[in-house]
Amino acid sequence: MVPLIKTGGLADVAGSLGMALQDLGCSVRVVLPFYGDLSDLSPPPQSIARTRLHDRDIEIFETNAPQGQRVWLVACPDLFGRRGNPYLDPDGHDWPDNADRFALFCRAIVWLATQQAVADFHVDIVHLNDWPTGLAAALLAREPLAPPTLFSIHNLAYQGIYDRATFERLGLPDELWSIDALEFHGSMSCIKGGIAFADRITTVSPTYAAEIQTPEYGNGLDGLIRHRSHALLGILNGIDSTVWNPTLDPLLRARYSATHLERKSINKRAVQALLGLEPADVPLLGVISRLAHQKGIDLIVALVDTLVSLPAQLAVLGTGDPTLEQALRAASAQYRGRVAYVPRLDESMAHLIEAGADIFLMPSRFEPCGLNQMYSQVYGTVPVVRKTGGLVDTVRPVSGRAGTGFLFGAATSDALLDAIKSAVAAWQKRHTWQAIQRNGMAQDFSWGRSAARYLELYRDMLSTPSDHAR
Repeated sequence: MVPLIKTGGLADVAGSLGMALQDLGCSVRVVLPFYGDLSDLSPPPQSIARTRLHDRDIEIFETNAPQGQRVWLVACPDLFGRRGNPYLDPDGHDWPDNADRFALFCRAIVWLATQQAVADFHVDIVHLNDWPTGLAAALLAREPLAPPTLFSIHNLAYQGIYDRATFERLGLPDELWSIDALEFHGSMSCIKGGIAFADRITTVSPTYAAEIQTPEYGNGLDGLIRHRSHALLGILNGIDSTVWNPTLDPLLRARYSATHLERKSINKRAVQALLGLEPADVPLLGVISRLAHQKGIDLIVALVDTLVSLPAQLAVLGTGDPTLEQALRAASAQYRGRVAYVPRLDESMAHLIEAGADIFLMPSRFEPCGLNQMYSQVYGTVPVVRKTGGLVDTVRPVSGRAGTGFLFGAATSDALLDAIKSAVAAWQKRHTWQAIQRNGMAQDFSWGRSAARYLELYRDMLSTPSDHAR
C-alpha cells in the first residue's frame, strides 16, 4: 500500500481506491501484514485486538496512512516482522515460508470479517486482492455468516503454487483439495481459491478480463474463469491525480501544464544532467519498470544499438532479472552519455523521468492494467505500448494530430522499433507533437469513475444472492 510499502501496481491501487471510496461515503479499512518496514511508523500503531489462530498468537494494530486511510496491521513477528521485500529474500527468491505467512494472513482476514473482532466496525464487503488473499475467499465461503467477497486479479501470472505436503501442513480443510477448489495439477493454487470461491471477480481492465479467458493469457485457469465469467468484471484502475499531476508535483524541477508545455523541457535537462546524458536535443526515451520478461524489457535491450543511432537517448529505472540488469549496465557503459540505467526503485526519479522523457516505452507481453502509460499521458510524455490488456484500454492510437500514443502488435523488437520510429517522426513535427501531448494531458484517469463502479458492484453484491451456499 503506497506510501507504506510497495512492490508493484497493487500498492498504488490500495493507496488510492480506499480514499476514493471514502470520498463516496464508504467506511474502509485496508488490512496488511505488519511487515518489518512498517515498524518505524510515527506515531506508532495502536493495538486494537488479539487472538490465536492455527497455533499462533496474532495482534491487530491500527494506524492511519499519510493520505488518511485507516489501516489494520496483522502482527505475527516471526512471519511478518522481517524487513525488505514482502515476498522475496535478499537474493530475489520467494521467502521459504510464504505459504505459512499468507495462510495465517488469510485466517486473520476471516477472523476480522466474521467475528466482529473490532467492536466499532461491521464488515459488509471483503475485497481481496491477488494470490496472497486467495485462501481467504475459500475459507470465507465455508462460513455461514460471512460477508460477500470480491476477488480482484491484478496479475494472474503470480498464483501462489504449493505442494500437497504444504497444503496438509497448513491444516486446510480436506474438501478444499479438489479440482473444484484449490487443487491445480497435483498442487494447490492460492489464486484459484479466490477465483473459484469469491462471490464476484474483477480484473484491472476490461481487455484483461477478456484475455484471461483464453489459453494464451489464462495461465492454466482460463477454463475456470470462463466458467465463472458471469461473475467477472473488468474495472480499469485509476491513478492518484494529486500525486501524479505535473501542475502540482513537488518532485519536478519545473511544474507545467498543457498551456505551458515549454517548461517540460526543464525537467528533460534535469534528467540528462542527473543521469549523465548529453544535453542533446534528441528524443529522450523513458522506461520505469520491473525488469521482467512480462514487461518486454528484453525487446528494448535488443534495440539499444539502433536507438542511439536514430539518434535518441534512453533512460531506464528499475530492478529485476539479473540478466536484464547486466545488459542495461553494459549498454550504459558502452553508450555513456546516450544510455543511462538506474538500478533501484526511486520514486523521485520516477516522477522526474515521467516529466522529462519525450517518449515512454512500455512493450509489455501482457499488462493487466498498467499505470505508467497513464502517468505518461497526463505528463505530456507520449507512450509507445504493445496492444494488450489495460494498454489498449487507456492509449488511443495516434492518427495525424489525433490520439495519445503509439501501439504495436507483435511482441518483437522489430514491431517495437517501427512504433518508436513513428513516434520519433511525430516528435520532429513540433505542432503535431504538442497536439498529441495535449490530447494525453486532457485524459481523466482519476479514481473517481472507477471507484463509483466498485461502489455500484458492492451494492449489487449486497442485494444479490451468492453463487456459493454459505
